[in-house]
Amino acid sequence: MSAGRAGELGQSADRVRAHILRRANAAGNNGAHIAPSLCEAEILTVLFQEVLYKNEEDRTDPARDRFILSKGHGALGYYAAMYEAGMITEGEFFSFEVNGGNFPGQPSKHPEHRIEYSSGSLGLGLSYGIGLARSEACRRHPFRVFVYMGDGELNEGTIWESAMYAGFHKLSNIVGIVDHNSMQSDGASSDILLFDIAGMWKACGWAVVPCDGHDPEQLLSAFSAAHEDRPLLILAETVKGRGVPFMENAAEWHHSRLTDAQLEEALAAIERDRQYNHGNQ
Repeated sequence: MSAGRAGELGQSADRVRAHILRRANAAGNNGAHIAPSLCEAEILTVLFQEVLYKNEEDRTDPARDRFILSKGHGALGYYAAMYEAGMITEGEFFSFEVNGGNFPGQPSKHPEHRIEYSSGSLGLGLSYGIGLARSEACRRHPFRVFVYMGDGELNEGTIWESAMYAGFHKLSNIVGIVDHNSMQSDGASSDILLFDIAGMWKACGWAVVPCDGHDPEQLLSAFSAAHEDRPLLILAETVKGRGVPFMENAAEWHHSRLTDAQLEEALAAIERDRQYNHGNQ
């Protein structure tokens, strides 16, 4: 990846954060999972704009790559990154949390809207993704499956049953992404259940690539890592609430309401960050 393209992706991720903040504010008293969405920006920007195969003319193309947001509370980041990548329309994105809409606070399966999986209860997306990777549909139309998980979600036992299965069967067409922001709704992940994340995935037979989850170049390199006979796990180090100082590593912003004044403060922080990192690119 050229330095110029990396810079463009970084700026795109900043716009994703601005999209997240504006839609969270528009949600009003419904609130939104803001901080868990902000930390997804670079990962999903790189994935949707550089890695994922998608048919621009046919959203249900059977050969399309599948993206599974197992960390369902990060839905707003998912929708914002799709909108920024041109995968969904403004009208679709702006229907976030609108009654009767197709873009609720937790994703609801609707392939015509590029939502492949209904999530909410944590720990289930990987097993669903493995089912897709092993399906007759995948044998007829080879595609890859990308499953996005939170590090707190790894406390669920179903994750490890699924990880062992994929490793044993050498499912090289599945890529797991762990958003390692070291926090969950109940506090610091290390205070709740501390374990060697990379070691566990390696023991299950996965190729593990750690990276900075806010660096587009490192992310693209991780997505491109060789794993011919094994599933791939990208262990992406992130900051919960990234880009907005009063939200970073602040448990109260796991889910909250964003006032107009807070929106303006947060957008100003995103713009300062953009100027510092990207200047006039």
